[in-house]
Amino acid sequence: MKVSEAISSRMTVRQFLDRPVPKDLIVEILEAAKRAPSGGNLQPWTVHVLTGDPLKALIDDIDVKLKAGVIEEPEYNVYPPDLVDPYRSRRRVLGQALYDLIGVPREDLPGKLKQLSRNFRFFDAPVGLFFVLHRQMEIGQYADVGMFMENIMLLAREHGLDTCPQEAWARWPQTLKEHLSLKDEEMLFCGMAIGYRDEDAVINRLVSEREEFEKFVTLHGF
Repeated sequence: MKVSEAISSRMTVRQFLDRPVPKDLIVEILEAAKRAPSGGNLQPWTVHVLTGDPLKALIDDIDVKLKAGVIEEPEYNVYPPDLVDPYRSRRRVLGQALYDLIGVPREDLPGKLKQLSRNFRFFDAPVGLFFVLHRQMEIGQYADVGMFMENIMLLAREHGLDTCPQEAWARWPQTLKEHLSLKDEEMLFCGMAIGYRDEDAVINRLVSEREEFEKFVTLHGF
């Protein structure tokens, strides 16, 4: 698969098949992904990979806490407060398109929360990844981690896998600290589901829009 094909076929998958992903394949992807650019060669990423019993234990723990109404405080803003346009509109349009696709009415708050909670089951993916940074790291290193994650997502496509990057996991810093045995100086950034796409799932028909070239590119000197 060409890089361009991996980019064009990558999507955020929200329903996976109950099909195991071999350990060797996960190791191969992560080993190759580490060649991502890294300012000063800091390589600020740390990855925790969960499957099997450890994954189930985390999912079950979160499920109990959700039912009990437990809320944890995220350690960073996933989205900026008071998001301005066009960013606010893009987020709203995508969210409504997702709920329309799966038949959740605009006023159905319980239905929306139910779909949100699917994040915390990794959308039934057999493998979950968590990305952790040292608390000393700043915005430049967050960019490095993002490029590392993109490598993982594109390599996954090369191997017939799909992914779902999940900043939603930032909602559970204390629970994840316990399950991953994180040190005090470590901070959870986000999660990522990885597995085989359920081609029959309606929700996987969602395709997010991208702006026209002229709206996000300014050419100088050409």
